[in-house]
Formats: sequence, C-alpha cells, structure tokens
Amino acid sequence: MNKCPILIGISGGTGSGKTSAAKKLLEEFKRGEVVVIEQDSYYKDLTHLDPKDRHKQNFDHPDAIDFELITEHMSHLIQSQSIECPQYNFSTHTRLPNTIKIEPHQVIVFEGILVLHHPALRNLMDIKIYVDTPPDIRFIRRLTRDMQARGRSLQSVIDQYLQTVRLMHEEFVEPTKYFADVIIPEGGQNHVAIDLLRTKIRSILKESQ
Repeated sequence: MNKCPILIGISGGTGSGKTSAAKKLLEEFKRGEVVVIEQDSYYKDLTHLDPKDRHKQNFDHPDAIDFELITEHMSHLIQSQSIECPQYNFSTHTRLPNTIKIEPHQVIVFEGILVLHHPALRNLMDIKIYVDTPPDIRFIRRLTRDMQARGRSLQSVIDQYLQTVRLMHEEFVEPTKYFADVIIPEGGQNHVAIDLLRTKIRSILKESQ
C-alpha cells in the first residue's frame, strides 16, 4: 500500500442514514480499497450479567461502548496494521467467540451514533461527518430495523426509545455535531454534500502519496 490510510468518522442519531451515506460516499472506490466498520461491533460484552438483566442496560450511553478497544483498533488500521474486529449478538447482548480479521485499507470508515463522542478517537480522524435527519424518520427506521433484524417486539422498541434512546440522543449524540467537519442533512440523499466529500477524500489521498 503506497498511500497512508485515511480514517473517516460518520455519526448521527439512530436511523439517521449513516450507513447509506457511507455507501454513497465510497461507491466510486474499488473493492479492497475501502472498509466500513460499525460502532455496533464494539458494544461491551454482558456475559457477566443474568440474561434477564442484560436488556435493562442503557445501550445508547457512551459507557456501553468499548472506546478503548475502538481507539486501539483504529490506530492500528491507520498504521496499516490488521485488526480482529469483534462480533456482537444483539439477541443475547454478548460478543461472539469468533472475530473478523480486517486488513489495512486505503480508506477506513467508522460509523455509529457515538463515533464523534470520544476525544482520542476523534483525534485520529481525517474527516468527521454528522448525518442530520428528523426524529420521526429516525424512529420509524429504528423501529423497522429492531423488529425485523433484531427480533424485538413493537412495545419493547417503543419503551426503549422513550426511556433511553431519545434522552441519550439529546444528551450525547446531537451535541457531537459541533465536532463534525461536515453536517449532511438527509445523509445519502444529499448528492451535493456527497460529491463535495468525495472530492475532499480524493484530495487527501493524493496528498498522502
């Protein structure tokens, strides 16, 4: 690899469209040049808790995230070193025994609701992005995802949103938009912002040659 890897952080509220923005932003790159890593892989393991108590944890609070491991892994990747990325089971709230090996890539994208919260992690990033989407749209997207992909009931998703998700967004997630280099309304649907960011990525990569 003849270019220094660059790290892009993409944040925003739950269901804001961070993943779609990442895909749009990086679709012009060749396979093997870009890797997208999700913050959700780095939830702390709750094996030590009784299964019936695990779902009571506040998963939208920064304390639920293993920022120490994230920072270590991102540091390795931007130094062109491979990592063993954890896998998380959202049904049991535990880490799976097997990890996924991620090799160095030209562009590393780390996305999640709190990726701009931790100062040491922010300091590693070349570009910091916040995806800003209206609360009602975000809630509908989260409701659909949790019921279809994570086996949650309608009422449990609503209860969690009202008791923790909305409050944590207001306290910890939305304030991180002020650390962002760019705020993208509507995420991947904002074609002008995506094109501008592509140009910036190409400029950084060219400078690093």
